[in-house]
Amino acid sequence: MSTFQKISKDLKNRLDKKRYTHTLSVADTAACMAMRFDEDPYRAYLAGLLHDNAKCIEDKKKLALCEKYKLAINAAEQKNPDLLHAKLGSFLAKERYQVEDPEILSAILYHTTGKPAMTTLEQIIYIADYIEINRKKLPGMEVTRKLAFTDLDACMLHILESTLSFLEKKGATIDQITMETYTYYKERVQHDNETEKGDTHDE
Repeated sequence: MSTFQKISKDLKNRLDKKRYTHTLSVADTAACMAMRFDEDPYRAYLAGLLHDNAKCIEDKKKLALCEKYKLAINAAEQKNPDLLHAKLGSFLAKERYQVEDPEILSAILYHTTGKPAMTTLEQIIYIADYIEINRKKLPGMEVTRKLAFTDLDACMLHILESTLSFLEKKGATIDQITMETYTYYKERVQHDNETEKGDTHDE
């Protein structure tokens, strides 16, 4: 039995049916994106497979486990413990599934909030989680899915704009790092667009 098969079998027992289906789809999407952007599809698939490994743990238990393993809990996570699934999932990926690759662990850690200056693999997992085929077709999803295979930075900005708009309308707590990520990619995409316009004018 391969590593993927062993992990998949374990996850099937830990996740509900809908989350397990989502997980496999994220792994497939991430592997495809990795091939498009010259990343290792094996690493992308593994990160996608494990990104939600702690998702179905009850919120009270998430808090208890984070305290047990001395994982810091910020104000937003205290109000919405579901956010801890990424932090706890990254920890369990190493402890339970013996993943030592720091970039895979980081991709799991930041797949919900994002972070400024993400690596290509981190962006792939963040985006794959949003666009996989079983996801509800949100407004602008066609554009998002196209950008996912053409421009990762622009895709990050597009997702972050949609996410922040949704959270603001819902009145939900927004993690500070998500705001920092949005600001970073907004400035980065603007800079790239201005540079591209400058290059065009020079021709």
